[in-house]
Amino acid sequence: MIGLRYTRAKRRNHFISFISMTSMVGIVLGVWALITVMSIMNGFHKDLRDRILFVVSHVTVSGYENFLDNWESVSDQFSDHPGIQAQAPFVLGQGMITRGKEVTGALIRGIDVDRERKVSEVMNHIVQGNPDAMQSGSFGIILGKYLARSLGVSVGEKVTVVAPKGKVTPAGLLPRMKRFTVVGIFEIDMYEYDSGIALVHIDDLRKLLAIGDQVSGIRLKLDDVDNARRVRWELSNKLSNQYRVRDWTQEHANFFRALEIEKRVVFIVLLLIIAVAAFNIVSTLVMIVTDKQSDVAILRTLGMSPASVMKVFMVQGSFIGIVGTLIGSVLGVITALNVETLIPAIESFFDTQLFPADVYVISNFPAEMKWSDVSRIVISALVMSFLATLYPAWRASRVEPAEALRYE
Repeated sequence: MIGLRYTRAKRRNHFISFISMTSMVGIVLGVWALITVMSIMNGFHKDLRDRILFVVSHVTVSGYENFLDNWESVSDQFSDHPGIQAQAPFVLGQGMITRGKEVTGALIRGIDVDRERKVSEVMNHIVQGNPDAMQSGSFGIILGKYLARSLGVSVGEKVTVVAPKGKVTPAGLLPRMKRFTVVGIFEIDMYEYDSGIALVHIDDLRKLLAIGDQVSGIRLKLDDVDNARRVRWELSNKLSNQYRVRDWTQEHANFFRALEIEKRVVFIVLLLIIAVAAFNIVSTLVMIVTDKQSDVAILRTLGMSPASVMKVFMVQGSFIGIVGTLIGSVLGVITALNVETLIPAIESFFDTQLFPADVYVISNFPAEMKWSDVSRIVISALVMSFLATLYPAWRASRVEPAEALRYE
């Protein structure tokens, strides 16, 4: 009761009030920023993973010699696996795509459109054209949005695909090239893929690369993407290590590990904001104890124990931390739930692009608030605020009534 009365009372020393308010504002800003940033990073990681899985298969089975012979017989060996939902062959190659004076490199993937729909989401992100027009022998090609823009082409126009593997002729070694018609443009909203991938029919790419009936591998879609490691291990044992089996976590292992490390570092850095505010609580309480020495001495002479004196100032300091944490949490949750609306509004107001797609990989800015993160942040802030009260409160409990009241 006394601690709360001290908190509500109008202090004689306005400087102490200012430091106390600064401490509370520091905790508000720290908790607010931490909840918002962690939610944005969670959303970024989830959205990035989903967009990567639009293109990258959950599990890939390929041969050690780059190409796979008789892929149907290989597929039959694990077609009854309960975790596999669908599978599709593919041919992968790198090449140059040209149109007039425009030349750009791209990753060219040969697919079967009907099978690809079962293992990938790319076909669901065609923004122009018709993917069904990409039939065997038609030499149709589907380009990423930014790849098509860099070449200056649209649906119905022609591009030339140049394969890195040349062919020997009486005139010497000549590059393999073929004219393709753009039949579609896809947009995954991830700059790396939208600017560097082209899709063609698997039979057409086989002819261009002169590989006969071979394929680069088999793409597998799983019922649960989080079981990719387990399924990979089971297939590796079942195939007796005759084929290379990889899952999506291996394809981008370093990338996702770097994102996780970045998330932890950001959490620690922003937590230091709350720690600084907690140190301000220490300063505030030390000055309050000095200012209230005569009050403490009178309470001691009335019979209050040192432990009760400690509780008075612990309550006062904890109140600053609790109010600051509560306000920061409310603001953080509100911001995290509306960040996808706030960011475009800020960009529109200042007429700028805060997060360019070519720099930040994806062009939108998602957020996913996790209550486990909110709980961890709130508990951390409350614990630091409580710890900050211990030393000043202990100092108050050590006040000697005779010394404090000698000159009163």
